[in-house]
Amino acid sequence: MQIRGIAVPDFMYGTAWKESRTQALTELALREGFRAIDTANQRKHYCEEAVGEGIRASGLALDTLFIQTKYTQRSGQDERLPYDEDAPIGTQVRQSFHSSIAHLGKIDSFVLHGPSQREGLGPNDHEAWRAIEQLPVALIGISNVTPRQLEELVSFAIVPPAFVQNRCYASAGWDREVRALCTHHGIVYQGFSILTANRDVVQHDREIRAMAKSRGIETSQLVFAFIRARGALPLTGTSDAAHMRLDLASTAIELTAEELAFVESRGG
Repeated sequence: MQIRGIAVPDFMYGTAWKESRTQALTELALREGFRAIDTANQRKHYCEEAVGEGIRASGLALDTLFIQTKYTQRSGQDERLPYDEDAPIGTQVRQSFHSSIAHLGKIDSFVLHGPSQREGLGPNDHEAWRAIEQLPVALIGISNVTPRQLEELVSFAIVPPAFVQNRCYASAGWDREVRALCTHHGIVYQGFSILTANRDVVQHDREIRAMAKSRGIETSQLVFAFIRARGALPLTGTSDAAHMRLDLASTAIELTAEELAFVESRGG
């Protein structure tokens, strides 16, 4: 897909919670065909340095890859910080960015890894966004936002977000409100935990399973095809090579309007 003139692969590989397997799984995902990698400079849940090692071990040229990382505020970090916690927020953003460049070699998309508070946006979020807007990066975004927070950010931003990355719950209509706002504002919605957060639909819904079986595909492929048809960019974090291939193969599946409506209805 093209996003503001930038070519972005239509499936991302997520590197959270891989720990000692991060390098090997990043390399495996690239060898299986992924060309977009999502990570964060947040040692609590990611090992960004090992992601970079996996990228280098793959032998692929950086200009063939799309690499996305994140600035995580202090409340989302443990003691292993990529910045000076006493520095102003804008300085922290720049320090995190340069640390990520050293780890990854380049950054195509830089994301604010969630607001600093549950309701609305606070001063730290405003300061972080202003600093992100000034970074030498093609695309910027935000993750883990509510509809109100996204509306507030769009109103505040000088450079609007290209991406929103949210956990995509079927029980919330596949994050219907945020997806609708993204469509309205020309923002690409990135969905994560599409399978793990929706086991009732992906694994246990008999009608979804029957639909996938009738098509000769896996239920996971059906759900990924649905998400993509709704204009979203899915993430997968599978550690299994066969599942990686199945996930990538889902990009060739086109669902009918009736099938799309049915999968949509399985959400809340």
